Amino acid sequence: MLKSVSGILKQCQAHSKRQIHLIPMVVEQTGRGERAYDIYSRLLKERIICLMGNINDDLSSLVVAQLLYLQSENANKPIHLYINSPGGVVTAGLAIYDTMQYVKPPIATWCVGQACSMGSLLLTAGEQGMRYSLPNARIMIHQPSGGAQGQATDIQIQAKEIVKLKEQLTNIYVKHTKQPYERLYERMERDSYMCPEEARDMGLVDHVLAHPPAPDAGIAAPTSDEEDKSDK
Repeated sequence: MLKSVSGILKQCQAHSKRQIHLIPMVVEQTGRGERAYDIYSRLLKERIICLMGNINDDLSSLVVAQLLYLQSENANKPIHLYINSPGGVVTAGLAIYDTMQYVKPPIATWCVGQACSMGSLLLTAGEQGMRYSLPNARIMIHQPSGGAQGQATDIQIQAKEIVKLKEQLTNIYVKHTKQPYERLYERMERDSYMCPEEARDMGLVDHVLAHPPAPDAGIAAPTSDEEDKSDK
C-alpha cells in the first residue's frame, strides 16, 4: 500500500513539473539588462487577469490577490478579467464577485471559450458597458447544485441553505442584467446555454467582439498605455 501511494505522489509531482514547464516565459530588455516573466505575470503588468479553469479556493485566492494588488497600484485604471471557466465552488466564486464589487477600478470582463455557472456570474458582474464575449464562446446559467448527505435533519438544513443560495444568485443576476426575477429564475431551473448574441440579449454581456475594437469605438480594450479613468 505504501509503495503504491509513493508511486502516485511521484506521478503527481511529475505532472506538476510538466505543468510548470508549459507556462511560457517572456524576456524583456530593460535598462538593467534582461528580465524574465512568466506570461501571467507579464499580463498582470498590463492589468490583465486570467481566470481559467474550475473555480476553487486556490484559484479564488489568486484572483482576489491580483485584484487587490492592481487596486493598490492604480485605483482608477481599468482591470481586464479574462474568463474561460466551466464554473466551480459557489463560495469561491462569490469571494471573487465580492472583491470585484469592492475594489475601485472598473473591471472589464471577457469571455473566451466558456463562462458557465459561476463563470457566467463573474462575467456579468463586470462594469456595465465593459462586458465582452468573443464570437464562439458559450455562456451558461443554472441553479446551484449540491449533494446532501448525512442524517435527515442535516439534509433538511442543507436543502434550506441551497434554496437560499439559489435566490441569492438569482438576485445577483437580476442586479447586473436588469432582467425580471421571474425570467431569470425560470431560465436557471435547468442548464441554459447561450451563444454570445443570446447572452447579450439577456443582459449578461454588452458587446460581442471578433476583432480588437477601433480606437474611436468607445470600447475599452486592454492596452499598455490605457488612460486612467475616474473613480466609479
